[in-house]
Amino acid sequence: MGEFLDAALGFPAVIFGAALVVVVCFWLLVLAGAADQHSFDSDLDSGTVGFGGVPVTVSVSLLVVVAWFGSLSGTVLLHRVPASGTTRAVLAVAVLAASLFLAWGTVRLLAHLFRRYFPAEPPPSRKDFVGRVCTIRTGSVSAVFGQAEVAAADGSTAIVQVRQAPRVAPRLAELHAEEPLVSGSTGLLYAYDEEGEFFWVSPYDAALDPGPKAKPDGPGLPEGTNG
Repeated sequence: MGEFLDAALGFPAVIFGAALVVVVCFWLLVLAGAADQHSFDSDLDSGTVGFGGVPVTVSVSLLVVVAWFGSLSGTVLLHRVPASGTTRAVLAVAVLAASLFLAWGTVRLLAHLFRRYFPAEPPPSRKDFVGRVCTIRTGSVSAVFGQAEVAAADGSTAIVQVRQAPRVAPRLAELHAEEPLVSGSTGLLYAYDEEGEFFWVSPYDAALDPGPKAKPDGPGLPEGTNG
């Protein structure tokens, strides 16, 4: 036990030991719901070191664990070598480099084997706004001009170009009446025009939302009565 503690608290194992403590604390926060395992995916590009296709937190955690184990084993062996002074320091640095190389190779191999279990999320697209409710921000919307504010799935908002389909011939106006959209109106983005890079919008009425409705209060139909 004493040899293990001496190795764990010695150089270079102590460096990876401190990193291992950070990794363990992070995953405890993930289990508690206080952190997200994909927190650093957008900030760091692990593909440049061969870890692409696997969440950054997973690859870095494996790197630290393997490096700690390698450095711990190397430090135990180093303590058994009859060397001192400069020679021991050079050997300790060699153990550090070997541990990092071993960890990098191991994690790269594991990432190649298991990246199929971490499907890449498709990049955000303007088509993600189709079907969302928006708020008109220009004085009016026509077939050639208009802007609206729409909220994305992550809560952020964006200003997009919108167009309202022109009204039909006067004789059919009564059958196809669509109120004009003005500033502050609520609209529904129902299609995206890739060539023109704008959304087709129509007035939105919450009463026509096909979502679940609350059951009306009061007694239901008598038993044996067809609705």
